[in-house]
Amino acid sequence: MNPAGPRRLAVVLSHPTQYYSPWFRWLQAHTGLQLRVFYLWEFGVTVQRDPKFQTEFKWDVDLLSGYESEFVPNQSRRPGTEHFGGLRNPALTARLGAWRPEAVLLFGYAYASHLQVIGWARRHGVPLIFRGDSHFIGRPAPAWWRALPLRFLYRQFAAVTYVGQANRDYFTTLGVPSARLFFAPHAVDQALFDPAPAAPRAAAAALRGELGIAPATRVVLFAGKFIAAKQPQELLAAFLALNRPGTALVLAGDGPESGRLRETARQAPAGRIHFLPFANQSEMPARYLLADIFALPSRGQYETWGLAVNEAMHLGVPCLVSDRVGCQPDLVTDGETGWVFRADDPADLRAQLDQALGADLTAFQPRLAGRMAGYTFAAATRGLEQALASLGRTNP
Repeated sequence: MNPAGPRRLAVVLSHPTQYYSPWFRWLQAHTGLQLRVFYLWEFGVTVQRDPKFQTEFKWDVDLLSGYESEFVPNQSRRPGTEHFGGLRNPALTARLGAWRPEAVLLFGYAYASHLQVIGWARRHGVPLIFRGDSHFIGRPAPAWWRALPLRFLYRQFAAVTYVGQANRDYFTTLGVPSARLFFAPHAVDQALFDPAPAAPRAAAAALRGELGIAPATRVVLFAGKFIAAKQPQELLAAFLALNRPGTALVLAGDGPESGRLRETARQAPAGRIHFLPFANQSEMPARYLLADIFALPSRGQYETWGLAVNEAMHLGVPCLVSDRVGCQPDLVTDGETGWVFRADDPADLRAQLDQALGADLTAFQPRLAGRMAGYTFAAATRGLEQALASLGRTNP
């Protein structure tokens, strides 16, 4: 084994995403890795229906150029990532074997093809690196006997990359030793979410004008799926209860909660609540920039990280999040880079929203930039390369 670690790296990922494809492109351009991504489903690059957004779409940003990839045929009767059998790719291990990787980076474990890869890699002596973002925020760690399958699973990996503090705690709780843990933070495409170009700011100003929002109005933005786990209804209720003049709430997205949200919004004075449809990725910078505050009030274990927070903070927009959002311990410090409320406490949500609506936001800008400097593709790559280097020193 190369003492610097393997350089021929296969990546196994469910489907192309707007978050990881730019990182793969960055890896190809800035490292000496020989990289090939094996995709298990064509969601994102062909028109598909997202059941939570309740709309058909494909991403309007380039997800496939600049790095080597291939799609492995998915033979599932019901393709998707909502159930164990949604990714079933019988040809996957043969494709991996033909490419002859020195290591495999596996995203997740919860599908039939993932377990197939783990078995194949162990039989052929190919070291495995794991990447996931689970956490135990808001819930107790499982009893020892319930944790045994996960402890056994993670022992199959020679290295594990963690995306943040809560994710690291999850892995250590499940017995992954510190020597096998490497910090490779969640990051987004800084080139797209760059606050410097004038065009997104002009588009944001135009969007404010279309909505009839005055320049001096303080705007809170919720952008995402209208589902109960993200608590858009609770955010709307808190905003209405405060009834602060000179403020507006913009709800951007779609989903099963849409009808209920619109019904509740009818209680508000005209011009205070605004709805925007689902936006594709290239439109998101203008969406964030029309806002003064971005809100991600998710509860439960749904929000394992919340990459929208990365996007907003790169653009200089402070964030209001619940204490159940996975990125909160890393990115959102109360009163410094945003505001944090207890996810199951509507009164605390109102209080923290009130603080945000009355805050002097100018002081947040340098702190946001400083925090996000550690959550970049370069930082994620350092962690991945440290994990690869460890494979040259230890047995998988």
